[in-house]
Amino acid sequence: MAKAPASLKAHITRLEMTAPPKTSLPVPVNIQTAIMRAPGIPLPFYRHLYRQVGARWQWVDRLRMSDEQLAAVLHDKRNNISVLYVNGAPAGFYEYFVQDEDTIELNHFGLIEHALGLGIGKWFLLQALYAIWTLNPSRVVATTNDLDHPRALQLYQMFGFSPVSTGSGIVRPLSDKELLDIAKKS
Repeated sequence: MAKAPASLKAHITRLEMTAPPKTSLPVPVNIQTAIMRAPGIPLPFYRHLYRQVGARWQWVDRLRMSDEQLAAVLHDKRNNISVLYVNGAPAGFYEYFVQDEDTIELNHFGLIEHALGLGIGKWFLLQALYAIWTLNPSRVVATTNDLDHPRALQLYQMFGFSPVSTGSGIVRPLSDKELLDIAKKS
Protein backbone atom coordinates (compact mmCIF):
# COMPACT_ATOMS: atom_id res chain seq x y z
CA MET A 1 0.00 0.00 0.00
CA ALA A 2 1.28 3.46 -0.93
CA LYS A 3 2.42 5.65 1.89
CA ALA A 4 0.69 9.03 2.31
CA PRO A 5 2.90 11.98 1.31
CA ALA A 6 4.47 13.90 4.17
CA SER A 7 2.71 17.06 5.30
CA LEU A 8 4.41 20.33 4.36
CA LYS A 9 4.81 23.38 6.56
CA ALA A 10 3.79 26.64 4.93
CA HIS A 11 4.53 30.23 5.94
CA ILE A 12 1.34 32.14 5.12
CA THR A 13 1.15 35.85 4.29
CA ARG A 14 -2.17 37.68 4.23
CA LEU A 15 -2.20 40.77 2.04
CA GLU A 16 -4.41 43.79 1.60
CA MET A 17 -4.75 46.43 -1.10
CA THR A 18 -6.70 49.62 -0.44
CA ALA A 19 -6.45 51.42 -3.78
CA PRO A 20 -6.55 50.31 -7.42
CA PRO A 21 -3.23 49.65 -9.14
CA LYS A 22 -1.65 52.70 -10.72
CA THR A 23 0.29 50.63 -13.25
CA SER A 24 -0.64 49.71 -16.78
CA LEU A 25 1.06 47.11 -18.92
CA PRO A 26 0.61 46.30 -22.59
CA VAL A 27 -0.41 42.83 -23.68
CA PRO A 28 2.79 40.86 -24.36
CA VAL A 29 3.64 40.99 -28.07
CA ASN A 30 3.15 38.11 -30.50
CA ILE A 31 0.68 36.37 -28.17
CA GLN A 32 -3.05 36.16 -28.76
CA THR A 33 -4.89 36.45 -25.45
CA ALA A 34 -8.48 36.37 -24.30
CA ILE A 35 -9.88 36.52 -20.79
CA MET A 36 -13.38 35.13 -20.48
CA ARG A 37 -15.65 35.09 -17.45
CA ALA A 38 -16.87 31.59 -16.69
CA PRO A 39 -20.15 31.79 -14.78
CA GLY A 40 -21.52 28.31 -14.17
CA ILE A 41 -18.12 26.77 -14.96
CA PRO A 42 -18.40 22.97 -15.38
CA LEU A 43 -16.81 21.18 -12.41
CA PRO A 44 -14.51 18.94 -14.51
CA PHE A 45 -13.14 21.99 -16.37
CA TYR A 46 -12.59 23.87 -13.11
CA ARG A 47 -10.83 20.89 -11.55
CA HIS A 48 -8.63 20.63 -14.63
CA LEU A 49 -7.66 24.32 -14.45
CA TYR A 50 -7.13 24.18 -10.68
CA ARG A 51 -4.92 21.10 -10.98
CA GLN A 52 -2.95 22.44 -13.97
CA VAL A 53 -2.30 25.77 -12.29
CA GLY A 54 -1.90 24.60 -8.72
CA ALA A 55 -0.19 21.20 -8.79
CA ARG A 56 3.32 22.70 -8.50
CA TRP A 57 2.20 24.94 -5.64
CA GLN A 58 0.34 22.30 -3.61
CA TRP A 59 -3.18 23.60 -4.24
CA VAL A 60 -5.32 20.81 -2.81
CA ASP A 61 -8.37 22.21 -1.01
CA ARG A 62 -10.79 22.44 -3.93
CA LEU A 63 -9.72 19.03 -5.23
CA ARG A 64 -10.80 17.41 -1.96
CA MET A 65 -14.34 18.81 -2.24
CA SER A 66 -17.26 16.68 -3.34
CA ASP A 67 -19.16 17.75 -6.46
CA GLU A 68 -21.87 19.24 -4.26
CA GLN A 69 -19.43 21.21 -2.10
CA LEU A 70 -17.48 22.49 -5.11
CA ALA A 71 -20.63 23.47 -7.02
CA ALA A 72 -21.91 25.39 -4.00
CA VAL A 73 -18.66 27.41 -3.84
CA LEU A 74 -18.14 27.96 -7.55
CA HIS A 75 -21.72 28.76 -8.47
CA ASP A 76 -22.32 31.13 -5.54
CA LYS A 77 -23.30 34.45 -7.15
CA ARG A 78 -20.59 36.21 -5.10
CA ASN A 79 -17.87 34.02 -6.68
CA ASN A 80 -16.35 35.03 -10.04
CA ILE A 81 -14.03 33.01 -12.25
CA SER A 82 -12.29 34.21 -15.39
CA VAL A 83 -10.16 32.01 -17.63
CA LEU A 84 -7.13 33.20 -19.58
CA TYR A 85 -6.62 31.75 -23.05
CA VAL A 86 -3.29 32.13 -24.84
CA ASN A 87 -3.12 31.28 -28.52
CA GLY A 88 -6.47 29.50 -28.22
CA ALA A 89 -5.69 27.24 -25.24
CA PRO A 90 -6.57 27.66 -21.56
CA ALA A 91 -3.52 29.20 -19.88
CA GLY A 92 -4.64 30.16 -16.37
CA PHE A 93 -7.43 31.61 -14.31
CA TYR A 94 -8.29 33.98 -11.54
CA GLU A 95 -11.10 33.72 -9.05
CA TYR A 96 -12.42 36.27 -6.63
CA PHE A 97 -15.12 36.26 -3.98
CA VAL A 98 -17.16 39.31 -2.98
CA GLN A 99 -17.18 38.99 0.82
CA ASP A 100 -19.28 42.13 1.28
CA GLU A 101 -19.58 45.58 -0.31
CA ASP A 102 -16.21 46.60 1.17
CA THR A 103 -14.04 43.51 0.75
CA ILE A 104 -13.22 41.29 -2.21
CA GLU A 105 -10.87 38.35 -1.90
CA LEU A 106 -8.66 37.33 -4.80
CA ASN A 107 -8.69 33.69 -3.78
CA HIS A 108 -7.01 32.04 -6.76
CA PHE A 109 -4.69 33.34 -9.45
CA GLY A 110 -2.20 31.52 -11.61
CA LEU A 111 -0.93 30.29 -14.93
CA ILE A 112 -0.70 26.83 -16.43
CA GLU A 113 2.89 25.74 -16.98
CA HIS A 114 2.90 26.30 -20.77
CA ALA A 115 2.12 30.00 -20.14
CA LEU A 116 4.96 30.54 -17.68
CA GLY A 117 7.92 32.47 -19.06
CA LEU A 118 5.88 34.28 -21.74
CA GLY A 119 5.89 37.53 -19.78
CA ILE A 120 2.16 37.33 -19.27
CA GLY A 121 1.86 36.85 -15.48
CA LYS A 122 2.15 40.51 -14.47
CA TRP A 123 -0.24 41.59 -17.22
CA PHE A 124 -2.77 38.89 -16.24
CA LEU A 125 -2.67 39.80 -12.53
CA LEU A 126 -3.21 43.42 -13.48
CA GLN A 127 -6.27 42.44 -15.55
CA ALA A 128 -7.65 40.53 -12.54
CA LEU A 129 -7.13 43.54 -10.29
CA TYR A 130 -8.72 45.92 -12.82
CA ALA A 131 -11.79 43.64 -12.94
CA ILE A 132 -12.05 43.51 -9.15
CA TRP A 133 -11.65 47.26 -8.68
CA THR A 134 -14.51 47.99 -11.12
CA LEU A 135 -16.75 46.80 -8.25
CA ASN A 136 -15.44 49.68 -6.04
CA PRO A 137 -14.45 47.74 -2.92
CA SER A 138 -12.70 49.48 -0.03
CA ARG A 139 -10.08 46.75 -0.03
CA VAL A 140 -8.93 43.67 -1.87
CA VAL A 141 -7.40 40.85 0.14
CA ALA A 142 -5.29 37.87 -0.91
CA THR A 143 -3.28 35.13 0.75
CA THR A 144 -0.08 33.49 -0.42
CA ASN A 145 2.45 31.17 1.14
CA ASP A 146 6.01 30.05 0.62
CA LEU A 147 4.88 26.94 -1.29
CA ASP A 148 3.54 29.28 -4.01
CA HIS A 149 5.55 30.64 -6.95
CA PRO A 150 8.82 32.06 -5.55
CA ARG A 151 7.95 35.56 -6.81
CA ALA A 152 4.24 35.55 -5.88
CA LEU A 153 4.60 37.75 -2.79
CA GLN A 154 6.86 40.18 -4.66
CA LEU A 155 4.37 40.37 -7.55
CA TYR A 156 1.44 41.13 -5.25
CA GLN A 157 3.43 43.85 -3.53
CA MET A 158 4.50 45.31 -6.89
CA PHE A 159 0.85 46.03 -7.67
CA GLY A 160 -0.04 47.57 -4.31
CA PHE A 161 -0.72 44.78 -1.85
CA SER A 162 0.80 45.09 1.63
CA PRO A 163 1.29 42.24 4.10
CA VAL A 164 -1.12 42.56 7.04
CA SER A 165 -0.35 39.33 8.91
CA THR A 166 1.64 36.15 8.73
CA GLY A 167 1.21 32.72 10.19
CA SER A 168 1.99 29.12 9.60
CA GLY A 169 -0.03 26.21 8.36
CA ILE A 170 0.21 22.63 7.24
CA VAL A 171 -0.53 21.43 3.72
CA ARG A 172 -1.27 17.77 3.25
CA PRO A 173 -0.35 16.85 -0.35
CA LEU A 174 -2.71 14.67 -2.33
CA SER A 175 -2.25 10.94 -1.92
CA ASP A 176 -2.10 8.56 -4.89
CA LYS A 177 -5.66 7.43 -4.06
CA GLU A 178 -6.91 11.04 -4.03
CA LEU A 179 -5.19 11.71 -7.38
CA LEU A 180 -6.87 8.61 -8.83
CA ASP A 181 -10.28 9.71 -7.50
CA ILE A 182 -9.77 13.19 -9.01
CA ALA A 183 -8.86 11.63 -12.38
CA LYS A 184 -12.10 9.62 -12.27
CA LYS A 185 -14.14 12.81 -11.64
CA SER A 186 -12.59 14.59 -14.62
